[in-house]
Amino acid sequence: MPQPVAIVTGAARGIGKSIALTLARRGTAVLVADSSQQGRQTVDEMKEQGLEAIFRQADVSVPQSVRQVVETAQSHYRRLDWIVNNAGISAFKPIDEISIDEFDHILAVNLRAAFLFAKFGAPLLRQSPQAAIVNIASTRALMSEPHNEAYAAAKAGLLGLTHALANSLGPAVRINAVCPGWIATENTPALSPADHAQHPVGRVGLPSDIANMTAFLLSAEASFISGQAFVVDGGMTKKMIYTE
Repeated sequence: MPQPVAIVTGAARGIGKSIALTLARRGTAVLVADSSQQGRQTVDEMKEQGLEAIFRQADVSVPQSVRQVVETAQSHYRRLDWIVNNAGISAFKPIDEISIDEFDHILAVNLRAAFLFAKFGAPLLRQSPQAAIVNIASTRALMSEPHNEAYAAAKAGLLGLTHALANSLGPAVRINAVCPGWIATENTPALSPADHAQHPVGRVGLPSDIANMTAFLLSAEASFISGQAFVVDGGMTKKMIYTE
């Protein structure tokens, strides 16, 4: 079977970078799409490891930019098998302080972009016998704390978009979502033993935890799974919390 081709958005760092590396190490050609030039460094690192990857700078909140990413996959690889919608931003502000433009921009990057990649990518995806999309949502789609209305709304919207697309694009394309919990990335402050201990599994998550689940959902082993959302959070959302 030909080498699969995947677009991974927001892949310059953190979870997105881990997903890109994991897929590439498993034999996938990866198109790294990111608004930052740091995505080019990610691709350079991948190529140093002998992995197949290219970089396309993109603002996923702009429809034409999303279309150009898909066109790059078509022109460079002549195929597209998988899309991972990982790009995301947040702004944790009181509702009295967050502007309407900020709210709309967060929805555009976190939610509308996934719709656009499905819309523009569908013609290519339908040509693949293994086509699949994974949307990276968040446990904040299911629970919240104060001042995260825009982010929570966008991530919850991703879950609805996921099952809608699964029905609209199936059976040609499978679509699933992953809801990460607390994941320690390169920007996470130092963690304490208490941070780890509050997770039923005994540790804070790693980007690789999300990358491994994503790779599974894209694989043929998950061929009977579509329209689902999988929480990967070390058990945190299943833990009852009482005030002492």
